[in-house]
Amino acid sequence: MIFRAALLLCTLGCSAAFAQDATQRPNARPAAQTTAPVAPVQPDLSAIRPLSRTPGVIAMAPRLTVPSAELRPTARPYERPELAHGAATDPQLRAEQDLFAFSPTAPALSERPTQRPAAIERAAQQRAAAIRRGQVCGDPAIQGEAIGRVNGRGRCGIDNAVRVRSVAGVTLQPAATIDCRTASALKRWVTTGAQPATGGQAASLRVVSHYACRNRNAASTGRLSEHAFGKAIDIAGIGLKSGREITVLTGWNSSRDSNALRRMWQAACGPFGTVLGPNANRFHRDHFHFDTASYRSGSYCR
Repeated sequence: MIFRAALLLCTLGCSAAFAQDATQRPNARPAAQTTAPVAPVQPDLSAIRPLSRTPGVIAMAPRLTVPSAELRPTARPYERPELAHGAATDPQLRAEQDLFAFSPTAPALSERPTQRPAAIERAAQQRAAAIRRGQVCGDPAIQGEAIGRVNGRGRCGIDNAVRVRSVAGVTLQPAATIDCRTASALKRWVTTGAQPATGGQAASLRVVSHYACRNRNAASTGRLSEHAFGKAIDIAGIGLKSGREITVLTGWNSSRDSNALRRMWQAACGPFGTVLGPNANRFHRDHFHFDTASYRSGSYCR
């Protein structure tokens, strides 16, 4: 009896389970609605090109076809006519104009300077060549001629003498026969002393002594002067571009030229080893004496 009841319950439960399972499965499609299999689409290999020419590399990339109109170069915003200053009315174009324009008053095209005439170019080249031909001591700012060895009595003489006509654009009147060390010191004094003291107006130097085989202060006895070795130069006046001359004799204590002359005298201490002026002694009351003698204690300036 118990066995029959259990069998009945098992039969009812299994039927219900099978019934529930059957309701969850979808119904099979009718044979008429079955879709036919789709044939695979073959890619168009003419539209792809290899990324590498190396054999065995499979990497490919599509060949893009861009309309020719899109390949036309576009002008920069500041080169486009519609963005010219004062012509843009559209707000967006005006914003581009303000962003890219370098200046509201800048010209549309850069203004190139006109080319110099050939005659001016030739003249400049000729002047440069003349300066190179006239330079001495390896310095274009020192113009003159090399005269080599200058012989003199006894110990007098110059090994490599030059006859200097001008230094730093300032003419020597007359030309001075000195050595290159003295010529270089004179150029330095002109640029740092004579020109600044005259406001750049110095045009000439009046030379009263250069090479001369004599004793100091032209005495009959005593030591040889530095003039005897081409290491000294005496200057009595400084000519200005206006035509006026500042003279050591009359200007040293004058209200007009005293300050300039004293500045020149002071500026010579350094480039030269010996600097003498009107306050040194009666022999130099009318000129400056500059020489390149060397002293252990430095320049002697008086």
